[in-house]
Amino acid sequence: MQRRLAAILAADVVGYSRLMAHDEAGTRQRLKSLQSEVIDPLIAEHHGRVVKLMGDGFLVEFGSVVDAVECAAAWQKGTAEHDDGIAADQRLHFRIGVNLGDVIVEGDDIHGDGVNVASRLEGLAEPGGVCVSDDVHRQIGGKLAVAFDDLGEQHVKNMDKPIRVFRLRGAAAADNKVAAREPPQPTADKTSIAVLPFDNMSGDEEQEYFSDGLTEDIITGLSRFHSLFVIARNSTFAFKGKAVNIPQVGKELGASYVVEGSVRKAGNRVRVTAQLIDARTGNHLWAQKFDRDLDDIFAVQDEVTAAIVTSLPERVGAADLERVKRKRTDQMAAYDYFLHGRELHHRFTQEDCIEGIRLLEKAVELDPSFAQAWAWLSCIVGQAWVRDYLPQKGELFKRCVAAAHRALELDEGDSECHRILSEIYLLQRKYDEAEYHNERGLSLNPNDFRLVVQRGYLLAYLGRADEGVEWIEKVLRLDPFHPENYYANFGIVLHAAHRYGDAVEVFKRVPRLQTTHQAYLASCHAYLGQNELAGEHADKVLELEPGFTIAGYAKTLRYKNPDDLEHYLAGLRKAGLPPG
Repeated sequence: MQRRLAAILAADVVGYSRLMAHDEAGTRQRLKSLQSEVIDPLIAEHHGRVVKLMGDGFLVEFGSVVDAVECAAAWQKGTAEHDDGIAADQRLHFRIGVNLGDVIVEGDDIHGDGVNVASRLEGLAEPGGVCVSDDVHRQIGGKLAVAFDDLGEQHVKNMDKPIRVFRLRGAAAADNKVAAREPPQPTADKTSIAVLPFDNMSGDEEQEYFSDGLTEDIITGLSRFHSLFVIARNSTFAFKGKAVNIPQVGKELGASYVVEGSVRKAGNRVRVTAQLIDARTGNHLWAQKFDRDLDDIFAVQDEVTAAIVTSLPERVGAADLERVKRKRTDQMAAYDYFLHGRELHHRFTQEDCIEGIRLLEKAVELDPSFAQAWAWLSCIVGQAWVRDYLPQKGELFKRCVAAAHRALELDEGDSECHRILSEIYLLQRKYDEAEYHNERGLSLNPNDFRLVVQRGYLLAYLGRADEGVEWIEKVLRLDPFHPENYYANFGIVLHAAHRYGDAVEVFKRVPRLQTTHQAYLASCHAYLGQNELAGEHADKVLELEPGFTIAGYAKTLRYKNPDDLEHYLAGLRKAGLPPG
């Protein structure tokens, strides 16, 4: 057996599966182009050797630590420059880890702890970033004009002892929303808190929905406290399955406190552990383990929520604790169907949506008084209606409306059903009702990012676009890692506010531009006097919808004020779209 000391670089593409699902051929071509034009020349320049390629992953060996780190930094910079001009949702971002260690040599392959640690470091890196081991940091010394942030000791999978990790400062790609954005600033008047996804300790991946559902319910419970600023599920779940540094998580999410925990479900028993940590100091403020029958899961949720808020230095009154309690189901099978169905709603695929409808229908069949299940059934049926996942759209819409009204009858205090009813009334151009239910939902759950975004575009349709912009910008605080489809709503609001250039930049971040998005872009460019670009987007509209006419399209628009509607239609006419 041959051994040697080597510097190992491990790299992989962030979100490769998602990119492939959206555009397999294009993603493969972009990676191939990046490899031949940037990565391979850099490896050769720094005297490295590609040990193996693993789809979207690279394992590279260097004889010098300096060469390895220089190559990693240049790799990230070169990738960002190579993809400049490509739509944000199509760009390739790498995570890179560099380690110095003993490796076992077998032919052209290498393995052993030296390789394993490099792989774990890569997993700890931010998109566009580079993480290195303590040995690499020590060897670099003053040999390179670079700086590092000390992330402390990190516990990683399959390693008995923690490893000390350093992050190469300034390595992240400039446009990467996770690594390079300005971290959100904590609010001065509210205590900010983030609940990380609880670990599933059941040894069964099929139970993942249960631990995720428990986390989401605790987030919702905390969100109902007006004195708290609770980071949205989208952002906290960006850390799912990762070894985390709590102070760094707090900084990235703009949270002063972080909650983490685990769930073990076995038969009719459940064990939940939870702890509250001061993200600024790393100090544990509270920790507890709950061993209960599964039927007591709601009591556990309430106890965890109560323990968190009463353990915060900024106290929450007993009256608030009583006010935020929610109506529950006493049918655990119905709750299980509800959790699974809600999780499938979050995936947005046709298959998951249809299965989610089936499961949520089972939930309300088992417990017809389960308000939350009715609310989320309305939401997922609405998803199927909007995305054309099922036929008979007229019947789907009626089912969506009926389920939302049933939820409201059962629990007027459920913010989700108010959000859905606001959307329904906006579609029906019942503006007063739409505004009432949005405001009522926000009064019940001021931290629900869906309600905050809805407030933004609702105000735009009501003729108050400047206010709408301010509301949607709040999502940058509530949900720093917001989904990219959020930009579609933001673009519409910016257009209504006559901020055409800003709207164009925002629409560039929409993953898949649909007919409506292309129409807004055509109008924006027309108002900016960019006639050629306006014409290109008008052509895209007609390509996506050959029978498109402005008159027909106008019937689908939801502007309350005729002047706002005419402002948009005039932009479409300027872009050359057929009047009809």
